[in-house]
Amino acid sequence: MPRLREREPRVFGDRAGPLLEEAAERSRVSLRTRLERLRLSWRSVVQAGVASAVAWVIATDVFGHKQPFFAPVSAVIVLGLTIAQRGRRAVELAAGVAVGIAVGDLLVFVIGVGPAQLALVVMLAITIAVLVGSGQMLANQAAVSAALVATLQPPTNGVTFARFLDAAAGGLTALVVSGFVLPDNPVRLVRRAAEPVLGELAATLEDIAVAILERDRHLAEAALIRARGIDELLDNLEDAVRVSRDTARFAPPRRRFRGRVAGYGEMAARVDLAVRNVRVLARGTIRAVRLDENMPPETAEAVRDLAAAVRALALALDSGDFQPVGEPALRAAATATRVLEQTGNLAINVIVGQIRSTASDLLAATGMGHDAAAEQVGSASGETAAHA
Repeated sequence: MPRLREREPRVFGDRAGPLLEEAAERSRVSLRTRLERLRLSWRSVVQAGVASAVAWVIATDVFGHKQPFFAPVSAVIVLGLTIAQRGRRAVELAAGVAVGIAVGDLLVFVIGVGPAQLALVVMLAITIAVLVGSGQMLANQAAVSAALVATLQPPTNGVTFARFLDAAAGGLTALVVSGFVLPDNPVRLVRRAAEPVLGELAATLEDIAVAILERDRHLAEAALIRARGIDELLDNLEDAVRVSRDTARFAPPRRRFRGRVAGYGEMAARVDLAVRNVRVLARGTIRAVRLDENMPPETAEAVRDLAAAVRALALALDSGDFQPVGEPALRAAATATRVLEQTGNLAINVIVGQIRSTASDLLAATGMGHDAAAEQVGSASGETAAHA
């Protein structure tokens, strides 16, 4: 029995030690994630605080309202939208408040307050909002405003549009603040969204190269799944480009970036095409391995050159120097053409075609333009054929 008592603490300690270390590591990772999230959103935090305070001052000092509830609320709601939505949604918000307050004031003044009256006010406010416009924000805000009027602030002195003015002031203040107070750098927005796309694309190409060298069908199938997973990252990049365009257009301090943002928009479109080509490349590799087709090692070398071009493109987003993208991309096209001369099976035709198309897309992503990129890829392939 004494021995058992001595063992128990040691067994517990042996088990608890790794668990405590794992919990501490998870806590550190969680803290880092939260701090990173705060670092990315600090501009929005400051903008919300400034806009709500300014909207309150306008409603109290300029309009003379004692409790301008809707002024700071509408400012925060509009700032919570993406920049691409703010102009249209701010109008919907103000219109929704107007509809909700008008319906609430009229009905409550006539029929009083109570559960049945509240249900009728909310339903009628939503119905009118849907008939007036198609925006979901308009209908939601109309319902919220009508409910607040019927419960918290029922009219006592007849119908008033003071709260509509508060909401309009809040929405307008939010638009001004988002344009002038710490607007985000549109170029940085695109870079942040493009980096994970290009990182995954380069890693997928490396996987395909290994699958070709090892003739590993399972690895090729995994690469195809990985390539399909890039679609979500591409959606984020597309959203970032759209928001960046609006930031450069509507925020005066950021208008100097309009040219670069337009170029990044073209880059994003070309990267999207490159991802599609890489998916076809992965499927071609799967077919070639399944049919036991001849795939010379140079095929994998060409795919790895494409991966190097993608990594160079990611670095160019920071440096602004897109020149290093061209060399590995053209080398990939040239090597692929040489492979096609060595073996002309159908699977290799597909693989080589996708390598050359991807190389062309990566060159076009540097701002070269589609026709010039295709011409350079053709020239590189022609030079290879001549040397052969």
